Amino acid sequence: MRDAQRSFEQIKKGQLGRERELLSQLLGKSEFGDLETFEADLSVRRNELLFKIQTDMEDTKNALKQAEQLTERLRRRLSELEGMYRILTKK
Repeated sequence: MRDAQRSFEQIKKGQLGRERELLSQLLGKSEFGDLETFEADLSVRRNELLFKIQTDMEDTKNALKQAEQLTERLRRRLSELEGMYRILTKK
């Protein structure tokens, strides 16, 4: 698994390097600094997005847990009510 991950990382680094080289050729060397700034901004935005997604995941898990707890309380209450109903309907 680690070898596959390492291989993927090497492929990814190689691909990023080729893309960076192509972009620098297309944009010219004078705009390479702008490309670096753009990449840094993308990295920041990516990290912000990852943080928001992680926060949303945690909020969703907490809401699900609360819903499960409510479901359990409602089941217990229903069972109590059914028991009372059975007792009261016996003749």
